Amino acid sequence: MDRFFYKLECYLKKQISRRAFLKILLGGLTYFIANNSFLKYAFAKTGDSNGRKGKGVKGDYDLILAEGKDPYNNTVKAIEKMGGIEKFVSKGDVVVVKPNIAWDRNPEQAANTNPQVVAAIVEEAYKAGAKRVNVFDITCNNERRCYDNSGIALAAKDKGAKVYFPDHWNVVKAHFPYMSPMENWPILKDAVDCDVFINVPVLKQHSLNRLTLSMKNLMGVCSGTRGLMHVNMGTKLVDVTEFVKPDLTIIDATRYLEKHGPSGGNLADVKKLDKIIVATDSTLADAFAAQLVGVNPMDIPNIKSAAERKIGSTDISKANIVKIDV
Repeated sequence: MDRFFYKLECYLKKQISRRAFLKILLGGLTYFIANNSFLKYAFAKTGDSNGRKGKGVKGDYDLILAEGKDPYNNTVKAIEKMGGIEKFVSKGDVVVVKPNIAWDRNPEQAANTNPQVVAAIVEEAYKAGAKRVNVFDITCNNERRCYDNSGIALAAKDKGAKVYFPDHWNVVKAHFPYMSPMENWPILKDAVDCDVFINVPVLKQHSLNRLTLSMKNLMGVCSGTRGLMHVNMGTKLVDVTEFVKPDLTIIDATRYLEKHGPSGGNLADVKKLDKIIVATDSTLADAFAAQLVGVNPMDIPNIKSAAERKIGSTDISKANIVKIDV
């Protein structure tokens, strides 16, 4: 056996030079690091961040519910009723529009944000004078297939957005003014260094969190070993929301994946709702969306955590809510 390996070594030395061998070795190591999120963070040049300040702008109402057959028009009209996109986006702003693009699914399967909702927000932001609109998400399935098959990449690009795969080397270490399990967690720098952050989740069932809503959607800006976020998830999701401070939350409830979430795949699990929810309070938006589909908001870990910490409002009865037919 030793003689066999000796002959093999001699053969390889004849076939490739030492320099070529080192190139192959280095190339393989580079590829391994580039495709491993933990190592990307370990070798990344990171800075420290205390999070976004956020604009802190309030809309004309606490929450808008728009209902109609066209998700694009629903989105535009809901934003208009909230006071117009100009309340949130100023001339020259860099805007992040963060949809759910996590799954290799088409729009009818309802695992991702509806592409027409994203397109409407991008167009509205540019109308208000945005310098650039960035659209991205850290996906669970193959990122290229997710971006293409969701329809989001094409719809957003058609409206002028910069659509790209997040760079795991370009992160910041999160710091909090309180004890947080998310302390030092790598967060995408582009999600922090922006003038406006618009969170655009899809309403759907989730096997661990009961529902995926706006706070859960922010896992898509967290790099590192994201599976660990499922431990003590409620607290972590609230902390990430506090760190990113979305200026506007727009929940896509065009189609509701009511079973086998978050990835779905079976059209029989999808229910048409034809609704859009717009709010500036992420907690209120999530609580309202949960109640909309018959789920007790306190059964959602992050909503319960936010309520206990008095972050946002879960009191739907006291909220100034307007419902519009589009």
